[in-house]
Amino acid sequence: EITDIRIHKLNFPLQNRPSVYQRMWAERERIANKYRAEGEEEAIKIRAKTERQVKEMLAEAEKKAQIIRGEGEAKSTRIYAEAFKSNPAFFKYTHELELYSKLLDQKTTLILSIKSPIFKYLETPPKIK
Repeated sequence: EITDIRIHKLNFPLQNRPSVYQRMWAERERIANKYRAEGEEEAIKIRAKTERQVKEMLAEAEKKAQIIRGEGEAKSTRIYAEAFKSNPAFFKYTHELELYSKLLDQKTTLILSIKSPIFKYLETPPKIK
């Protein structure tokens, strides 16, 4: 009765060895390429999912930023309106100065008429009540 058989060594004829080794190599290469392709496919899925999540997060952040900006602008408008109601002449004066400071810098050269609205501030300060 035979209970176990094991092969210790398999010898091919010398003329067959290169083709056998070539087939073995090709088979291992095919398996490796299969794993590489599966890995690349999974990587593409992960990248796509991540890009989608990033876009969603950026869109949500932009939405929140727009809401915060809108609330800030609304509050700013209310403050300006209250300031204007309390002292319209002062508000107009400070608002014009603010505009001029944004428009003019050290490189700006102006040629003004005496009737120009900006000239009145350069000539005499306004009377604030």
